[in-house]
Amino acid sequence: MGNMVIRVKKKLVARPLLGVIVLTAACTCLQIPFWPTATPGAQNAQSGQDKSSIRVNVEQVNTPVVVRDANGEYVLNLSLKSFRVFDNGVKQELESFEVGGAPISAAIVIETSSRIQGLLPLIRPTGILFTNTILGEPGEAAVFGYNDNVDLLLDFTKDHDAIEKTISRIQTSTSGACLYDALSQAANVLRNRPASRRKLVITLAESTDTGCEVKRGQVLRQLQLDNITVYSIGLSLVAAEWHGPEKQAAAPMATVQGTFSLPPFPGSALTPLEVQQYSGNMNLMPFANWTLWGLKYATGTAHDPLKMAAAMTGGLYQTSFDGNSVEVAIDQIAAELSAQYTLSYNLARTVAGGYHKIKVEVVDHPELKARSRPGYYVGPL
Repeated sequence: MGNMVIRVKKKLVARPLLGVIVLTAACTCLQIPFWPTATPGAQNAQSGQDKSSIRVNVEQVNTPVVVRDANGEYVLNLSLKSFRVFDNGVKQELESFEVGGAPISAAIVIETSSRIQGLLPLIRPTGILFTNTILGEPGEAAVFGYNDNVDLLLDFTKDHDAIEKTISRIQTSTSGACLYDALSQAANVLRNRPASRRKLVITLAESTDTGCEVKRGQVLRQLQLDNITVYSIGLSLVAAEWHGPEKQAAAPMATVQGTFSLPPFPGSALTPLEVQQYSGNMNLMPFANWTLWGLKYATGTAHDPLKMAAAMTGGLYQTSFDGNSVEVAIDQIAAELSAQYTLSYNLARTVAGGYHKIKVEVVDHPELKARSRPGYYVGPL
């Protein structure tokens, strides 16, 4: 099956909020009228109900939760009674929970900027890891590539061969990185997947957006409204430089092989590597990039959209540097998805929509740490 490349227009279409909590896998909406004391002749012209009736929506909220012990190991033997959930500070009555969860619909978003060209040999073989460890037989995936544009390389399919081939043929293009646009387009296609599936965005990208059409707040709200969890594998520009082509070759030696024309560093013996460093002919670009990256974090000026997207949707962010890190990160995502609890509760509300904060606690086990999404958006009634 050949690769299908569809150029996606980078234009968002505004969607009206329909008064539902979109983080739910299923939603039951009830209209419960409040009946005041009747008066003779009081009648609603359309329905016969009093005009002062109050609409109350009862909606089911689902939230994924991961629990670890003091050693960082996943805890898989908890029951429904082990959890306490607060919605906007109000304790909720849990209706159900499950471990492992529903089949997965994943949008795999891969940066194709020319800046990560050196990492292509590490990215292309990962298709089989996605299909075998994360998706499994019931899972499905779509594949996006992005640089200055966002391309839908493969629409949703359960065909593992097609997914693996698409990722194995990833090519780099322009130097831009429209990360927020790519996340937004991934959310757009995930929105239409069945509500019974777990909806994920899995990114292999550097934590950079070069300023395209979609803004950070816009895409974060979109991901939360559509009940999408982001798992991010941060690609390292240092690693890309390291694995990429040399920017500068060493100058030819001016002396006979095995002899050196310069004095040694104090207290050390000269080697060919040290001569290159000494004479300024070694490619130091990876080290310069690493230093700049470290300074940004030390001064608090770093901007990490991947880490923020994962934290705001209850997902996981991992960085990568060495050749095995991408594989390890994918395995870690698969392990977390297998260990995930899904907690469900019914929420009755009579107010306008907005942001709801979620807090999850493990009862009588203070040594256990529960991680969930921090909250979600609801639409107005």
